[in-house]
Amino acid sequence: MSEPIDAEVVPFPHLVKSDEARAETQLNSQMRMVEAMIFASSEPVSEKSLNERLPDDADLPAILISLQQTYSQRGVNLIRSGNNWAFRTAEDLAFILQREAVEQRRLSRAALEMLAIIAYHQPVTRAEIEEIRGVVTSKGTLDVLLETGWIRMRGRRKTPGRPVTYGSTDHFLDHFGLGELRDLPGLDELKGAGLLQSQLPVNFSVPVPDDSDELGEDEDPFTLDDIEELGLLPPTGD
Repeated sequence: MSEPIDAEVVPFPHLVKSDEARAETQLNSQMRMVEAMIFASSEPVSEKSLNERLPDDADLPAILISLQQTYSQRGVNLIRSGNNWAFRTAEDLAFILQREAVEQRRLSRAALEMLAIIAYHQPVTRAEIEEIRGVVTSKGTLDVLLETGWIRMRGRRKTPGRPVTYGSTDHFLDHFGLGELRDLPGLDELKGAGLLQSQLPVNFSVPVPDDSDELGEDEDPFTLDDIEELGLLPPTGD
C-alpha cells in the first residue's frame, strides 16, 4: 500500500496565478484605462481627473511612469505638463507632420518680454513687470497674453491698492513642451541660444521660477467682488 501524500495537490497548477501575476494583470488593466482616457481627450488630462475614474487602489504615479516607458520609443510619447498628461508626436518625427498654416496673430516683442518676466518672476504684478522692463506696460498687451491662455490672474498682492498678481498656466507649459517651470532655460542656456548679451552686469542672474500653484504669503485670494470686477465669472449655461 502506498503512503498518503500530505501535500495539497492542485489539479491544474499552471492555471493558478501568483500574487505577482495578479498584480501585474491589474496594473496592465489600469494602464489601459488611463491610456484610453488620455487618448480620447482633445486636451491634456489632469491627474485629478484620472484618479476620479480609476479604482481606489490604483497607483496612478506608477501607471503613468509605466505608460511613459511604454511609449518612449514610439511615434507618440506621453508628456507631462504640470499635473496634466497628453500624447504628443515624438520630437524627432515632428517634421513629418509639419504643414504650412496661416499665422493668425504674432506676439509683439513687448508681449514676449512680459510673458518671459511673468514665467520667471511669478507671482508678479503689472507694476513689477514695468519696473523690470523699464517701460510702461499696456493693459492691452496683458489682455492678449490672457487670451492665449498662457497666463492667468492669481490673486491680489497684500499691498496698498491690492494689485493683481499674474502667473503662468499649464497651457503655457504644454504649448512650450515643458514638464514644469523649472525646465525653463537657465542663464547658460539663454546665453548659448543668443538670447542674452555675452557681457552682462556682474550681479545679473536668472531667477528660479516658482512652480507652486498655492498663493504666497504676500497674496490674497480673489473675493466675490474681485471675481465680478475682473470678469472671472465662468459663462452660465442655458
